[in-house]
Amino acid sequence: MGLTTAQKIIKNHLVSGEMKAGEEISIRIDQTLTQDSTGTMAYLQFEAMGIPRVKTELSVAYIDHNTLQTGFENADDHQYIQTVAYKHGVRFSRPGNGVCHQVHIERFGAPGKTLLGSDSHTPTCGGIGMLAIGAGGLDVAVAMGGGAYYLTMPKMVKIELKGRLQPWVTAKDIILEVLRIMSVKGGVGKIVEYTGAGVASLSVPERATITNMGAELGATTSIFPSDDVTKKFLQAQGRESVFEELGPDADAKYDEVHVIDLSELEPMIARPHSPDDVVKVSEIAGMKVDQVCIGSCTNSSLHDMLKVAAMLKGKSVPASVSLVIAPGSKQVLTMLAQCGALTDMIDAGARILESACGPCIGMGQSPKTNAISLRTNNRNFYARSGTASASVYLVSPEVAAASALTGVITDPKTLGQAPQVEMPERFLVNDNLIVMPAVDGEEAEVVRGPNIKPFPINSKVPTAISGKSLIKVEDNITTDHIMPSNSKLLPYRSNVPYLADYCLTPCDPDFPTRAKEQGGGFILAGSNYGQGSSREHAALAPLQLGIKAVLAKSFARIHMANLINNGILPLSFVDEADYDKIDLLDELEIPNAPEQIAALADGRDMTVINKTGGYEIKVSLQLSSRQVKILLAGGLLNYTRQEV
Repeated sequence: MGLTTAQKIIKNHLVSGEMKAGEEISIRIDQTLTQDSTGTMAYLQFEAMGIPRVKTELSVAYIDHNTLQTGFENADDHQYIQTVAYKHGVRFSRPGNGVCHQVHIERFGAPGKTLLGSDSHTPTCGGIGMLAIGAGGLDVAVAMGGGAYYLTMPKMVKIELKGRLQPWVTAKDIILEVLRIMSVKGGVGKIVEYTGAGVASLSVPERATITNMGAELGATTSIFPSDDVTKKFLQAQGRESVFEELGPDADAKYDEVHVIDLSELEPMIARPHSPDDVVKVSEIAGMKVDQVCIGSCTNSSLHDMLKVAAMLKGKSVPASVSLVIAPGSKQVLTMLAQCGALTDMIDAGARILESACGPCIGMGQSPKTNAISLRTNNRNFYARSGTASASVYLVSPEVAAASALTGVITDPKTLGQAPQVEMPERFLVNDNLIVMPAVDGEEAEVVRGPNIKPFPINSKVPTAISGKSLIKVEDNITTDHIMPSNSKLLPYRSNVPYLADYCLTPCDPDFPTRAKEQGGGFILAGSNYGQGSSREHAALAPLQLGIKAVLAKSFARIHMANLINNGILPLSFVDEADYDKIDLLDELEIPNAPEQIAALADGRDMTVINKTGGYEIKVSLQLSSRQVKILLAGGLLNYTRQEV
């Protein structure tokens, strides 16, 4: 039987385990990336391991999230990351160089390689045939230290693309259609591969848009083949030497298949507050728009920006609309300036932001009260924009630009002929904002600002785990709910004790106080708990508050791994009806906890006793023997220290 593209890369990097869906495997990691929102914690954890120098082929630390410097905190964190990267062999991408995923696919990504990043949108590099996976910072720290990355062998999903996109229809519309079909939890435990004749018609930036938002499916990663289109892109970047042709075997077997005819797609839009609430733009056209944000790691390439500039040229954005544009990298911004496209944007009334995540991560540009905001971002979770009353819609750059010009949600097909842009044969390459690490960093000094606090570390599992149910939340709770991410809190990503006071406050403002008063306890949740970002803080903040276990109907992949890595039990109800039986402040207990956890490796269920209600609850958790040891040790850091 033949192999899929992803299976070929996994096979070439397999360290342990069998490539059978559902089995635990480990793979060798070639490259890692971090960003400043999650990177501080990852490097603190790397330092705690006592390994003097990274052992990957390439590791890059990016500054792209916390770039709004309204106090000393962000700048101090940037200095810490720069100095710790210099000392330990990590390249440092300075503020202004661009968004990590855009820069990495331009300058570092390579077909056939593995990439592990402390950002959930790391799969962007799947657009050039890379096995790129988002993970928690501790997993990335272990990989930087030369450790393998462990995961459950995913199932394989084939998205067969046929035909060609019609004018005004884009790659963003493709992934929105996939989200409409599969939902935000349809990709959990799966790798999504794009195949078919339609693939050849998509450029690398278009492919990267699709793999980027594969994170919203809950997928392990998404990937395109590496072909002539990939080769042309790498040649334009002056990196043709890393090209490798790679694709699925003709007889590759997939667990799930979807066919999309590109010629039948129309411009799509995701309504608040979920990326999978997708309809055609034409169905809600005419709604007044207050704000339009173009950029983010999803749609900030030169290809996207040139189209937007062509649409804005010679026109003017009405006073009723605030239009902001953030080119994805210094390369993109410089080339826009050189060809005059940047002038066209500015003349039309656009406000040009720095090459960073900006509005997507909630770092500035919060819309006004009750605003309608159209964004080319990948997420429109509740309150992520910084304005809880705002309604955020996800669209393509073309729909965004059209709507900015008209002042209402607009199907660009009504505007006549679509602009045609020519991509350059060679991109402008200037890596002067990449700081190379010290050849020998032994004497290099790591500088730590006063905002950097010790992160919480769990202890070994006690004989019995007990506590009260401290909060009860619904389905599809995101990491933005668990650990809010806005311009006021992002500067404290290196200060977990401070952040813990805001844990789950969008769901219940009293939760942190209650958790402290009760000395910790349990979280109760619905299905797909922890979807969204890879931010490890969504596990660290609960740990700081003494959370011992989360009882949920189901979990998102990365958050579940982060809970295990920090020694918090992510337990799923065997009978989901038990969720309804538990009330707030019920006294819960897991008796004989070490023995029960050890038995999970044999596929046995665990028993939780509701002492208040006087009944037992069956919960499950599929664990390997290695994961059992991690939980018993109180987390991956403790386990790694033991192994070393």
